[in-house]
Amino acid sequence: MTTATQARPAFPTAISRPVSPPGLIASSAQVSLRALRKYFRTPGLWAMGVVQSVLFLFSFRYVFGGYIQGGATRYADFFVPGYVATIVLFTGGGIAVAVAEDRVAGFTGRLLSLPVPRLSITAGRAAADILTNAWSIVLTAAFGFLFGFRLSGSVTDGLAALGMCMLYGVVFTVVFMVIGLMAPNAQAAQGMSMIAFVFAFISSTYVPASTMPGWLQPFAKYQPITPMVDAVRSLIAGSGSDVGLALAWSALLVIVFTPIAVLRYRRG
Repeated sequence: MTTATQARPAFPTAISRPVSPPGLIASSAQVSLRALRKYFRTPGLWAMGVVQSVLFLFSFRYVFGGYIQGGATRYADFFVPGYVATIVLFTGGGIAVAVAEDRVAGFTGRLLSLPVPRLSITAGRAAADILTNAWSIVLTAAFGFLFGFRLSGSVTDGLAALGMCMLYGVVFTVVFMVIGLMAPNAQAAQGMSMIAFVFAFISSTYVPASTMPGWLQPFAKYQPITPMVDAVRSLIAGSGSDVGLALAWSALLVIVFTPIAVLRYRRG
C-alpha cells in the first residue's frame, strides 16, 4: 500500500509591503516636468513667444514711438514696464490651449484615474506654466533694455518691479488655466483667450487712461490691469504707489479662480 504524499504549499518568509502612491509633491513634480518637456521640446511654443515680444517692442518703440509726444525714448520708459507687466496676457493663450489639449486628449482623465492627490494635477500644471511665464517676463525685460528702456530708480527698485511682474505671472496662470478648462477644445480656448487683449489695450499699458474718451475712462481706470501696470511703474520710480491696489486685485483673482481650476480638474 502506497501512501500518496501531497506537497505542502510554500509560504513566503516575509510579506512585502505594497508600494504607497506618490504624495502631493512627487505627483506635482511629475506633472510639471511633463508640461515643461512638452514646452521646450516644441520650438513653436517658446520661439513664437520670443518673436512676439521682439515684434511688439520693436513696433511700439520704433514705429509708433516716434509719433508719441515726448519722443520715442521717453515713450520707451513708459511703454516697456507696462508691456512686461502684461506679457502674460499675450502668452497666456498658450496655457489655455495646452490645458484644453490635455483634457480633450484624455491625459487629464488618465491622471484622475491614478492614485495620486487630485490637487497635484492643478499644482503641477500651474508650476510649469508659472516657470514658462517667468521665462517670458525676464526675456521681455531684457529686450526692453535693448530697445532703449532705462531705469529711473535704483536696481533694487527695478528688481521689486520685476518681482511684481512675476506675481502677475502667477495670478494670470490660474486665470488662463480656467479658460482652458472651460473651453470645449483647443481652438475655442485660443479664441476665448483673446478677451485678455481687451483688458491689455483698454488700460494704461500703452497710453495713460486719462487720454482716452470720457466714456471709456471708467473701464480703463478701474479694471485690474491699470493699477497693476501703474504699480510696476511706481516701483521703478521708487515711490511704490498703487502697489496696495495691485496686490488686492491679485489676491482677488487668485481667490476667485483657484477653486474653479481645482474643481474643473476634478471633473476631468
